[in-house]
Amino acid sequence: MASKAEVIFKDLKAGKYAPVYFLQGEEPFFIDQISDFIEANAIPEHEKGFNQVVMYGKDAQMNDVLSNARRFPMMADRQVVIVKEAQNISGLGKEDVDTLLIQYVQNPLPSTILVFAHKYKKLDGRKPLTKELDKKAILVNSDKIKDWDLGKWIEAYVGEKEHQIDSQTATFLADSIGNNLEVIANELGKMFINFNEPTKITKDHIQRYIGINKEYNTFELTKAIGFKDVIKANKIVHYFSQNPKSHPLIPIIALIYTYFNKIALIHYNSNMGDAELSKKVGVHPYFLKEYRVAARNYHLGKVIDCLTYVREGDLRSKGVNSGGMEQTEILREMIFKIMH
Repeated sequence: MASKAEVIFKDLKAGKYAPVYFLQGEEPFFIDQISDFIEANAIPEHEKGFNQVVMYGKDAQMNDVLSNARRFPMMADRQVVIVKEAQNISGLGKEDVDTLLIQYVQNPLPSTILVFAHKYKKLDGRKPLTKELDKKAILVNSDKIKDWDLGKWIEAYVGEKEHQIDSQTATFLADSIGNNLEVIANELGKMFINFNEPTKITKDHIQRYIGINKEYNTFELTKAIGFKDVIKANKIVHYFSQNPKSHPLIPIIALIYTYFNKIALIHYNSNMGDAELSKKVGVHPYFLKEYRVAARNYHLGKVIDCLTYVREGDLRSKGVNSGGMEQTEILREMIFKIMH
């Protein structure tokens, strides 16, 4: 069974290395986290010139990768071979190339740490290569964090860095940035360097160090829409229009679409209790009350209309039937149709 990224990363930090790692999946953050750690820490800095090889899939043939892996380290205990963007290795997935890797995995050189960073997709689990990697190597499936689990992931990540963040603030950050772990981690990293001791992260910290306004952001926009607070929604849209580079339209549209999908789920599952409904909709129980208010303000027929308006806005944002409208005009018209 494929390993979880957090388990493997814990082993690496404890100094436990394996001969072969195959890191695959849609979420590049965990793949980079593991491969970067091995690249930085598996061998001492002064040994890397002779004993560390970094290759790229589009430029590498499997024969070349394995020839490097079969070399013995020079005046050292081990060497590291890392193949980045391994999904681009020519012929990977075809029987002849897969067989070469299977033969190596069955008898790897103990003094080599061979790492494949195979991003954005997985090998076919039915094929012999995947089965052999699962048995004889460290196979890691790096899956996307579900939107409703993103806040929990932020809480855990902040905790690993010896700081704290409550679920409400974590959800605020997740909704403001979106489901991009690399961006979230980078933004948090910029904030952490300002703290000399463990700190509880607040919305004020996020506004000061990351630049997400605690009053004018996508999180507050969807809330204003849900509560039918037209004045607040228009103020936020105006704020976005003054800072278009910081508030690109397509992620805003995606968030509003997700918001109304959740309101639709509230309608379709109105007989569920709070705990069950919270899990079904994919929101933290703390925020379920807000979604129930939105469901009262937008009957199911209106929700379906709103989803149509959002799809229309999405097409216009991509130049379809836009009539030359500016991005801000598209957003303003879409919000008007939704709330009136």
